[in-house]
Amino acid sequence: MLAQLFGSRKLPLIGLDISSTSVKLLELGKVGSRYRVECFAVEPLPPEAVIERDIKDVEAVGEAIKRCVRRSGTSCKHAAVAVAGSAVITKVIQLDSGFSEAEIETQIEVEADQYIPYPLEEVSLDFEILGESEKAPDKVDVLLAASRSENIESRVDALEIGGLTARVVDIEAYSMERVFDILGSQIFGQEEDSVIAVLDIGSTMTSLSVMQNSRTIYTREQVFGGAQLTEEIQRRYGLSYEEAGMAKKQGGLPDDYLQEVLEPFKEGIVQQVSRALQFFYSSSQYGEVDHLVLAGGCAGIEGIDEMIEERLGTTASIANPFTDMSLSSRVNAQALSTDAAALMISCGLALRSFD
Repeated sequence: MLAQLFGSRKLPLIGLDISSTSVKLLELGKVGSRYRVECFAVEPLPPEAVIERDIKDVEAVGEAIKRCVRRSGTSCKHAAVAVAGSAVITKVIQLDSGFSEAEIETQIEVEADQYIPYPLEEVSLDFEILGESEKAPDKVDVLLAASRSENIESRVDALEIGGLTARVVDIEAYSMERVFDILGSQIFGQEEDSVIAVLDIGSTMTSLSVMQNSRTIYTREQVFGGAQLTEEIQRRYGLSYEEAGMAKKQGGLPDDYLQEVLEPFKEGIVQQVSRALQFFYSSSQYGEVDHLVLAGGCAGIEGIDEMIEERLGTTASIANPFTDMSLSSRVNAQALSTDAAALMISCGLALRSFD
């Protein structure tokens, strides 16, 4: 989505995920038919440089990207980035099947103002042809995507400061969808038409994407994330926010941490998962999902998948898009495994190299 804004996609691309607390970079290659992780890096962002996925300090994000590129060792200068689904308006429309892409583009430009609630000079538009429409055999379904230009420009500018050129601007949910195309149903033991829910729990935002037949059928975002655990550690143990974040990852907290702080936070995650799924059930024809995949930084909390299975009765697993990939000699396998669940979006973006 939004890919045509920056020209040709057929270039080697870095996947660059800009979240509320970090920049995550991933480069993929291919050996035969198998993907290979060429390099990756994760670089923390200063507090409030990005608030709920909205870049507030372009310079600070750009400098973090520069450090991330240097640490990764990549020589690639082109990147794919993404905007949050909440920052994008999408609409499936039907157009005549005989139209060429150029004619579709012209038609969309003529009709776009009836779909977009902002002045057209303030938005960036793109479309993707989905295929023959089920509603009318002589029509094709076309996915129209639009975002305020400032959402795009802030990312383009930050990448430029970091020494990169943005070639693709995608939507986070569709990046996640692309990863599922490579995971394959055998990883989860599911049939092709299974309903798979992906819950991405980041620092400040949690997003639910529900997929069937490798297509996203539902997305929703809510304010909840690992920052709440960091803030509780900070408050209870008298640490700075940075010290609390470090202690959360590296350990060394007092004996009461697991029972008094971590367990209540895990209970909070289960409540958020249950609430997100209930919203999905109430707004769709589905009354259950076949499997739940946990992604994002909080997916690494020990035992969270077992707790969700026990409480909600839905099988759950921790996302690892690199299970069937080979690794270059530059990649630390242990570090990649630790960060795997948080790299779903950057992996989906890196896969744009092979479109």
